Amino acid sequence: MTVATVASRALAGIDAPEVTVEVHLGPGLPAFHIVGLPDTEVREARDRVRAALNHARFEFPARRITVNLAPAELPKDSSRFDLPIALGILAASGQVSPESLAGQEFAGELSLTGELRAVRGALAMALSARTAGRAFVLPEGNAPQAALAEGARILPAKTLLEVVAHLTDEARLPQYAGDALASLPTYPDFSEVRGQQQVKRALEVAAAGAHSVLMLGPPGTGKSMLAARFPGILPPLGESEALEVAAIHSVSANGFDTLRWGERPFRAPHHSASGAALVGGGVTPRPGEISLAHHGVLFLDELPEFDRDVLEALREPLESGRVSIARAARQAQFPARFQLVAAMNPCPCGHCGDRSGRCRCTPERIARYRGRISGPLADRIDIKLEVPAPREAELLDQGAGEPSFAIKARVEKARWAQLERQGHPNALLEPGAIDRHCTTDREGDRLLRHALARLLLSARAYHRVLRVARTIADLAGAATIAAEHIAEAIQYRRLDASF
Repeated sequence: MTVATVASRALAGIDAPEVTVEVHLGPGLPAFHIVGLPDTEVREARDRVRAALNHARFEFPARRITVNLAPAELPKDSSRFDLPIALGILAASGQVSPESLAGQEFAGELSLTGELRAVRGALAMALSARTAGRAFVLPEGNAPQAALAEGARILPAKTLLEVVAHLTDEARLPQYAGDALASLPTYPDFSEVRGQQQVKRALEVAAAGAHSVLMLGPPGTGKSMLAARFPGILPPLGESEALEVAAIHSVSANGFDTLRWGERPFRAPHHSASGAALVGGGVTPRPGEISLAHHGVLFLDELPEFDRDVLEALREPLESGRVSIARAARQAQFPARFQLVAAMNPCPCGHCGDRSGRCRCTPERIARYRGRISGPLADRIDIKLEVPAPREAELLDQGAGEPSFAIKARVEKARWAQLERQGHPNALLEPGAIDRHCTTDREGDRLLRHALARLLLSARAYHRVLRVARTIADLAGAATIAAEHIAEAIQYRRLDASF
């Protein structure tokens, strides 16, 4: 009996727990079994590995082969196990030394001719291999993405033969020295939006404090246009944030494009999206839109058209910044610290309040339409504002509006003040921290008490008014929240009674 083990990685969330590939050569008729909850893609590795070893002129053992993917309770998916299985067979049959596998981890899909093909999740695996202090052997096509894990020892290879030559010291694989290809993020510019100065101001406040926003207005007023330009005024991603974003996208169905390194995600799912698409799920849990928008923007256009159960699933992630997906076989947790930007029409026909008087919706119909958004969800949105139809003079004005870089400079200054003061944006202030950092002057306190009584604000809404007011004060460079800051923050809650 011969057993060889190879370290590889499987993915759960953005973590990469170690999976040991054990290969056992036993007596009996020739057979090839893979155990340890493999899915169809992993079970098909038998044919790929056999063909690759035969094509490379290695001896394929004419004995009973059992490949155990441990731990047994963790479902295994993806073709990334092809290379570890092939190396395990070679080590178990004595064609390579089992000791040569030590201190290294392997992942890669094998073609029938022994070439290595890129796999999903390279960055997440590289981060985990770096933490374990091991070198990571992977397909050459994955090297630029894996290299984003600064300090990881990346050893790219083109074929199975190159990996075996590396293990036998015939030709060591060189450590990847190329830079990850990346470009400066580019976003549409706010200067292209005519008018809507009040809305731009509200979005500036939202960007500075990481607050969620709901825009309500008739069709064609620029809600989607404003939302698409919102990421361009957000502060740049830090290195750790960029790594988190890249790691999440690397395990998604579409993978991660290294050219988008450092770019804040902007996700805009259609209103027909299912709960699993938005929150994440599947037999093997995969991140949904809210996790793919981590450290970025989740834009939900036509908000009332989303299924109510789908919208209700946003409530917990908006508060906690993470989402837990439970299945009978396994559980997974994904980060979901996204900034919600939503848009909706004021009524079913979209023309309520229009100067043309085209709306014929009854108050009951409007109430039912807006009632599709539950009070608890609406209560979690910091800023709600109306987006009116621009006037003719604004549309015909040929002058350029304020560019995004000018707004971004103010946002970055305010965000830096927040990080210096409490270590995170104002939207994440806990109740105890609100008492310490959101002190108001006498007039501001009187105005806040009056608004609390008149608007019947909930405790959550009260705290959100203070957070928004703190952000407005930071944009003004004020140490104390004044009455004018409170007044502006209260204006962003005027629509609460509509939901």
